[in-house]
Amino acid sequence: MADVKDLNRKLAKPTLDRRVSVAPMLDWTDRHCRYFLRLISRHTLLYTEMVTSGAIIYGKGDYLGFNEEEHPVAVQLGGCDPEHMTQCAVKSQEYGYDEVNMNVGCPSDRVKNGSFGACLMAQPQVVADCVKAMQAEVDIPVTVKCRIGIDDMDEYEDFSRFIDVVAGAGCDTFIVHARKAWLQGLSPKENRDIPPLNYERVYQLKSQHPELNISINGGITSLEQAEGHLNQVDGVMIGREVYSNPYILAEVDKRFYGNTAQPLDRAEIVRLMQAYIERQDAPYFKPWHAARHMLGLFQGQPGGRVWRRYLSQKGTGKNPDPNLLMNGLAAMQETASKNAQCEHYRQLKHYFYQTIFYTTI
Repeated sequence: MADVKDLNRKLAKPTLDRRVSVAPMLDWTDRHCRYFLRLISRHTLLYTEMVTSGAIIYGKGDYLGFNEEEHPVAVQLGGCDPEHMTQCAVKSQEYGYDEVNMNVGCPSDRVKNGSFGACLMAQPQVVADCVKAMQAEVDIPVTVKCRIGIDDMDEYEDFSRFIDVVAGAGCDTFIVHARKAWLQGLSPKENRDIPPLNYERVYQLKSQHPELNISINGGITSLEQAEGHLNQVDGVMIGREVYSNPYILAEVDKRFYGNTAQPLDRAEIVRLMQAYIERQDAPYFKPWHAARHMLGLFQGQPGGRVWRRYLSQKGTGKNPDPNLLMNGLAAMQETASKNAQCEHYRQLKHYFYQTIFYTTI
């Protein structure tokens, strides 16, 4: 009877389109960032920054709150106790999240000391027990984000063994950062760059486990690269590139999901985010809490440097500009207009001297 119940529960679980997602990033992908990114892409799957089970169970703050507009959105949990993880998964489902993801990939000291994150790759049965316990109590998908290995456990056999054990507990979706993690000797920042990328290992995993949903993560900086990966795996997760150049997501809906609706332009996104800021009523909220995620919105655009400088200078301090985004947009547009006029005059001057020169000859 229990087996039938488990089967029915599994069949009832909703499915998410994971072709493109944004990585959970500590201190970055908070609710303000996710609201901003959702204005750019309707379909990209968004993840919260990691929330520990201890913070949710024992903390005084609301660590699970999010904006309804963020859907589809997944919560990433950090922990290793099946009972605690299950409590948090149930609470996450009650909040309305579309997925629960277990962090088995983060190499930071905060993670190691709490016995969760990448160090759990050495304890696949612990991860399996957590996954099984959570899946027994929630109807939303329970997924795992991991690395291809840690420290000296970096052979494909080690990676495959971890996947086999966790998949055997019922997990059918893995997001794999295609780097190993050095838990001894490298900082979290160094772990994002120094260990070499090994995409082939993730491809091999998908080839040997076609029944699993596999997303690849790590070092992806363009949608062209994303398309290439999707020829081998089911999904692509983009991290730092989205944070530094968020408007890269503007092409995602049409390119990967067949949505022909025009994406919002940058100026309209600024106006909507200014309205969002003005709606915030939390006592400690400041415009900078949302604006800091928008520094890269005009990456590569005329006046982009002015935009970043205005937000950084006027958004912080004791008296931040309450109309920060709109004034920043105006300053950027004014500079871009002046630069365009200067360029126009330069070209006219060049044309004038060229005309005189050839006429004289």
